[in-house]
Amino acid sequence: MTDGDRQEMLIVTGMSGAGRSTVADALEDLGWYVVDNLPPQMLRPLVELAQRAGASLPRIAAVVDIRGGTFFSELQEMVESLRDKVDVRVVFLDANDAVLVRRFESVRRPHPLQGDGTLLDGITAERARLAEVRESSDIIVDSSDLNIHQLATLVTETFAEEDRAGLRVIVQSFGFKYGLPPDADMVADARFLPNPFWEPELRAHTGEDAEVADYVLGQPGAREFLDAYVEALRPVLEGYQRENKRHATIALGCTGGKHRSVALVRELASRLRTIPGLAVSIKHRDLGRE
Repeated sequence: MTDGDRQEMLIVTGMSGAGRSTVADALEDLGWYVVDNLPPQMLRPLVELAQRAGASLPRIAAVVDIRGGTFFSELQEMVESLRDKVDVRVVFLDANDAVLVRRFESVRRPHPLQGDGTLLDGITAERARLAEVRESSDIIVDSSDLNIHQLATLVTETFAEEDRAGLRVIVQSFGFKYGLPPDADMVADARFLPNPFWEPELRAHTGEDAEVADYVLGQPGAREFLDAYVEALRPVLEGYQRENKRHATIALGCTGGKHRSVALVRELASRLRTIPGLAVSIKHRDLGRE
């Protein structure tokens, strides 16, 4: 590590049961130096130790969560105090309440904040305590629909090759009837276009099929929307790069996440790839649900 290099630090936090340990293991496999269950007050000594170690510890990750008790309340203040010393980012792991309850029940363990109440009481209390941290996090990962192997793969894809571009952009399709993606930075609505579902010859196909894509992109307003949306996104994505934000998720939804949003996401991703400094990938959240 040269004098001009900045130490990299990831702080992994989030809901209990959402996959913090899986993320920590995946980061360790990628060569990050990982410390689990670290009180926020120990972040600065960890950074100082890593800086003394130099090139042998260029990337460090710390799992910080409510197991730290009253110390956890100082996390945000500590993160801000470190930003002038290291390149620090906060990764927040989340999942919906039903999934968290099921995961705790499967391992027969109480929630850390459950006390004499129910699992859901503990989850609700934790979610309230973490709301401000979640809001200010750099990366939010929703693991509701991911098993541990899929979550580990997501971490690998996110961090293994991130240095090849200034900003990694995920363009994601989804179905509004399944809920908004909680990890999206920006959301757009494709339901202004006619739904191919009501065309008998297209219903069984998806937006990945040429006949559906041609139908969607051939509708009045489709290409005009894409032209305008790319131009609206351009200054936002350039600003993200200036602010050293490394990840962004752009979500585009239709009713079921099968036809319109899938076709538009593929075309949007193709156009965004022409913007310098972006590494663009595609995710279809709800494709195959119906």
